[in-house]
Amino acid sequence: MTRLCVSLIGSTCRRMIEEMQAAAAAGADMVELRLDCLEDWDPAGIDALLEAAGRFPGEVVATCRRAAEGGHCDEEETLRVSRLEYVGLSDAVDYIDFEYESLKASPNIRQKIALVCGPGLNPAGRPKRRLILSRHELNATPPWYTLRFTLDAMGREGAAAVKLACRAESIVDALHMMDALHYSVPARPTIALAMGEPGLITRVLARKLGAFLSFASLEEGRESAPGQVGIDRMRRLYRWDAIGPDTRVYGVIGCPVAHSMSPAIMNAAFAAAGIDAVYLPLLVEPGFEALAAFLTGVLRRPWLHPRGFSVTIPHKQDLLRFVDRRDGVVEPLARRIGAANTLLIEPGEHLDGADAKLHAVNTDYRGALEALCEGLACRPEDLRDTPVAVLGAGGVSRAIVAGLRDWGCRVTIYNRTRDKAEALAAEFGAQARPIEDCVRHDARVVINGTSIGMWPEVDASPMPPEGLAGRPLVFDTVYNPMETRLLRDARERGCRTVDGVAMFVRQAAAQFELWTRRPAPTDIMRAVVVEHLSGRGLPS
Repeated sequence: MTRLCVSLIGSTCRRMIEEMQAAAAAGADMVELRLDCLEDWDPAGIDALLEAAGRFPGEVVATCRRAAEGGHCDEEETLRVSRLEYVGLSDAVDYIDFEYESLKASPNIRQKIALVCGPGLNPAGRPKRRLILSRHELNATPPWYTLRFTLDAMGREGAAAVKLACRAESIVDALHMMDALHYSVPARPTIALAMGEPGLITRVLARKLGAFLSFASLEEGRESAPGQVGIDRMRRLYRWDAIGPDTRVYGVIGCPVAHSMSPAIMNAAFAAAGIDAVYLPLLVEPGFEALAAFLTGVLRRPWLHPRGFSVTIPHKQDLLRFVDRRDGVVEPLARRIGAANTLLIEPGEHLDGADAKLHAVNTDYRGALEALCEGLACRPEDLRDTPVAVLGAGGVSRAIVAGLRDWGCRVTIYNRTRDKAEALAAEFGAQARPIEDCVRHDARVVINGTSIGMWPEVDASPMPPEGLAGRPLVFDTVYNPMETRLLRDARERGCRTVDGVAMFVRQAAAQFELWTRRPAPTDIMRAVVVEHLSGRGLPS
């Protein structure tokens, strides 16, 4: 079973003991004593730390990471090794993590490490500690053949486990690290992690791929390596304990993507439905080539069990191009909109994933229409000839206008840039008006497709209050805050309102149902969004 190890980086032994106790309470399987983070080497403090480590319910790793490989120790090597020898004599420590380059550099150091690590007894007559042999590439991820060569070379040293951590310049580097892990695990216990935000996928899926361990921080902002995830988020948000070899992989592709609420919503939905799946934020840099490289890489690794992705800014248009290149199926309305936010992957028979079938869909318009119909208590077909005022002519408005016109609504677009509104109106058979005219509209439904009123500009509104009186429904696609100034003004004038959370949840529910062929637990999904927006949820 893959262990979840919390790195303890306290600057004093007392602080590190407190961190160890917190890690035990948080459910850590292992802790790593980062001795290089200690400001002073106090033998009495170290003895107290080791005594506390003896009471930790899981296993304990001791490390004194050298600065050249991302640690804080810049002292002479003999002194650094002597500290590891000291803690290695304690039965409280199960593993010593030591760098492969340092081991190779000096026969004397190799001999000292062998005295405390490996088979047999140590000088105190007790069983030796087990060795984790590690290498850290701080500048970039080497080519695949170098990763394989390094793991093989470390494996020949007879260590209990080998560890490779490399900085990822892109998410494709993370795929290469998972290749290394996938290749190495059958032969030896292996840790292979990509550092940085693109590497999150390697940390969460380490359990799926059978890694020896994956690292987590005790709390957000206290990471011992770039891209490390807090243990609470690892266990609750990404459902670490439920991940296994057959877990299906989903995620949201975007740039930026770290603060997306989609992982919290989808993972909660998978848990409620009892589905063996995990949903991750996937940082893919802008540009078609970056998206194509990631998706092609994922499809070539069917052992990851990729089944679908949400796609957000800036990749919605590029997704259509990619699916077309792969002879996939594009939803007709998504093609008319010119953007898709959902990819469904139907796996094929080939080991290289070449025959996987792809489907590109746009659930943004579907989410908006379902939220609108719920607010009006009607069916989509009842919307025919309904006059609708759409504020804005950007991507959100484009999807909504396409959906409304598809159901026969009479749409008028109001936008600050008249030419943009006219172009969108001409494309979908709508009308266009200057934004100044919005107060004189005659629509039964008003929909805000702009970002006006979004946090932190919460006092702004895209329409003056006098344009809202007597309108049956006002719908704001902004969901943070849930009650915008526009919705507050509308409610005060007797209008029914639909908030952006409704659309957000509906489009996510449509993705869930497309991927799983099951009804989405929309009540749970909305509760998660509300919890996050109120500041009570996990960071996502």
